[in-house]
Amino acid sequence: MKLTREEQETIINFSASDQIATLYTRDPAVMRKVDALVIDFPDTFKCIGETDIDKTYEMPKSAVSYRKPRRLSAEQRDKMRQRINRLNSGDMYLKCSTQMV
Repeated sequence: MKLTREEQETIINFSASDQIATLYTRDPAVMRKVDALVIDFPDTFKCIGETDIDKTYEMPKSAVSYRKPRRLSAEQRDKMRQRINRLNSGDMYLKCSTQMV
């Protein structure tokens, strides 16, 4: 069953007294990411319920993260732009000579 973008919701639920967070999702991208965590860290992340359109997971509340937005200065942004331009042009890789000495 294909869901609309509005129906592809993700809900994280926990209380101050619990150490476990429950994540419910209908978003296939979130499912893929959390499924990878379940495979890589089975003691930490667990899939506790599944239907054809949604999955429910449990994890430690400490695995839920809040991050500040990254703020770059103009100088940092320019350095990153130069680095990616060099990478895209191939200048960051050393060219080896194919001639034998």
